[in-house]
Amino acid sequence: MAETQYCYRHPDRETGLSCSECGRPICVDCMSTAPVGIRCPDHAATGRPLSQTVKAARPSLSSGTLVTKALIAFNVLFYLITVAQGAGVNQPGGRLFGEFALFGPLVADGDWWRLITAAFLHASLLHIAFNMLALWWVGGPLEEAMGPWRYLSIYFVSGLTGSVGALLASPNAVTVGASGAIFGLFGAMVVIQWQSTGSLAGPATTLILVNLAITFAIPGISWGGHLGGLVGGVLATLALTHFGTRHVAYARITPVAVVSLIAIMVGSVLVAYWRVRGLA
Repeated sequence: MAETQYCYRHPDRETGLSCSECGRPICVDCMSTAPVGIRCPDHAATGRPLSQTVKAARPSLSSGTLVTKALIAFNVLFYLITVAQGAGVNQPGGRLFGEFALFGPLVADGDWWRLITAAFLHASLLHIAFNMLALWWVGGPLEEAMGPWRYLSIYFVSGLTGSVGALLASPNAVTVGASGAIFGLFGAMVVIQWQSTGSLAGPATTLILVNLAITFAIPGISWGGHLGGLVGGVLATLALTHFGTRHVAYARITPVAVVSLIAIMVGSVLVAYWRVRGLA
């Protein structure tokens, strides 16, 4: 069993991070990013601390972001299957696409798994390329900062709420894509930014505003899915931080946090049921 480590500057904070220069354990507020890894304050000649913004490091193939790599691998695998079953790289289709894509009338008939599986399908080569690039650049650093289980929880909750948002906006449209979950990661970044700086103004908010502008400017993008994922990411991160009172990187996954996450997911499914059954 691995020994629990604590930040050498903040002994009350558990951490799974360590300085690539000296090996001492450090928390996310003490770490700085560097081209060859993360560094403690004593070896931070290069890099930028997370406390100033959300970590903006570019993960490498050798980094420990196993969940992010697995999510990208699953998305690419499903995309390749739907390309093989469909009519080409920009016209994926076939049985997998038909059974996993989000479509309100089929959800109403009992295909509730589509609320999650739609987040692993993509409609074109450009679609999956942009989403996977965003997941790699944003998801990897977040996974390193908050740990795999918190990160995965936020991702899946955001994917679910993104699907619900898409149904609220366009219940009869076929919707696919990981962007709802990715917007949820943007939401997590805003919470971390607020906890680190005490302000909502900053790079994370700017990133969201730019992406929302693109969302509404380009026809065919599911704005409901993006907004739904964003809200889900904020709520999930607050649930994991005891409603914002603890930093997401240090907060334990307590029964209260688990119940809160379940409540968000159950509430999301109920909203989807309300929408697809025509009760809206």
